[in-house]
Amino acid sequence: MPQLSPLNWIFLFLLFWVAVLTVSILVWWSKKTLYLTKTSDATSAEENKWNW
Repeated sequence: MPQLSPLNWIFLFLLFWVAVLTVSILVWWSKKTLYLTKTSDATSAEENKWNW
């Protein structure tokens, strides 16, 4: 394994934690429950076209 400079070790450390954080946010976002409220307002009678 080649020798890495201390700056490269810091970059690898940060890259690892950014990847872990990104994956955990994506998993949380995909498993998140969506709470919808039924409104009797006439302006919101049309169905939402966006699937999120």
